[in-house]
Amino acid sequence: MIAFVGLGNIGNEYAHTKHNAGFWSIDEFATRNKLSFKPGHGSFVFSHIRSKQVVLAKPTTGMNKSGIAVREIMDHWAILDSEIVVIIDDVDLPLGKIRIRPKGGDGCHRGLENIIYQIGTGEFVRMRLGIAEPSKETRPSEKYVLKPFNKDNQKGVDLMIQQSVDAMEYFLVNGLNQTMSKYNS
Repeated sequence: MIAFVGLGNIGNEYAHTKHNAGFWSIDEFATRNKLSFKPGHGSFVFSHIRSKQVVLAKPTTGMNKSGIAVREIMDHWAILDSEIVVIIDDVDLPLGKIRIRPKGGDGCHRGLENIIYQIGTGEFVRMRLGIAEPSKETRPSEKYVLKPFNKDNQKGVDLMIQQSVDAMEYFLVNGLNQTMSKYNS
């Protein structure tokens, strides 16, 4: 089984902020596959494609406590660390760039930091979505990520979300190594 977990913050005030890029990818995957979300057995909403052994999930804990939901998802479906794919925004990557890694540290991302703390390892896949807009100051990052994208960059954002879902679908068929080769440009 594979669980794609997109990180973000719940609530209308956060819906269009850069920090919700993970949510947007999960939502687009669900839209493509005509799926709807329902409350999970814990602090998340989810959708499930049984035939493909895929879970899509969005924590409802808020970004900085995402690990609580990831732990609950792992426990509910008996998912291994290596079967988790966390989709997050990355202020250190240029807008539109996607970087997929099989494991690693938190990269100063509070959502990842909490996941590593809650599950006790960094041995899970992460898909980082670049949110650094050209000629924009990204520091302090905690303020930058809680603002919407400039309207001039919306096409680039939309393309990145489409490509992230393409990468998720490719991952399901071709596995991690081939997906990294294709999408880590």
